[in-house]
Amino acid sequence: MKVADVMTRGVISIALTDSMNKAARLMLRYEMSGFPVMDRGRLVGILTEGDLLRRAEIGTECRHRPRWIELLLAPGRLAEEYAHAHGRKVEEVMTRNVVTVDEDAPLEEVVQLMERHHIKRLPVVRSAAMVGIVSRADLVHAFIVGSSKTAAAALSDRSICERLMATLDTEPWAPRGLVNVTVENGIVDFDGVICDERQRLALRIAAENIPGVKEVSDRRVRLDPGALAGL
Repeated sequence: MKVADVMTRGVISIALTDSMNKAARLMLRYEMSGFPVMDRGRLVGILTEGDLLRRAEIGTECRHRPRWIELLLAPGRLAEEYAHAHGRKVEEVMTRNVVTVDEDAPLEEVVQLMERHHIKRLPVVRSAAMVGIVSRADLVHAFIVGSSKTAAAALSDRSICERLMATLDTEPWAPRGLVNVTVENGIVDFDGVICDERQRLALRIAAENIPGVKEVSDRRVRLDPGALAGL
């Protein structure tokens, strides 16, 4: 899937001169956790619910640090914190360096950006123009859609075994050479040794995701933390 397949179009935006009070009310009204900030059709920033955590109105601004720590901070940093906690307009509080993603980017890139920058949403751009937004909620929806498409015709026992072995050959966690696989009437039976109990669950999931698997048995798989040492 690409960003264009899952993104939300027709996104509600706010203006630079909108008040913080208005922005907060819009968040509650539309049950949104953030809005892009637009100026003359250009994306110039983003405002999120995280920007409302440290606010003077609710007494949560950064006022409780030891004095000696504040002496180590640059005046610019302290001034920025003050403006962020007391600013009354969106342009005074918003984040200006916005992380964006192209509409043709794969979802893997979206996840990487969200994890790297600790953010929940990304404005989607096309030739510098904003065309939508992709959020974690959109990824959840994509998961549901993707799950509904995974149904496929049941494979034969031989095909199940071949596909399972091919999957395990590509996974770095797989106990290759330590576990044998047999399949009979759609029942996958693992036999062998694992060096970490978490491998047991991963083996079951790898088998259960193959069409035609009715049951998975790992009763003959035993745990031996030193198993790799003998290879």
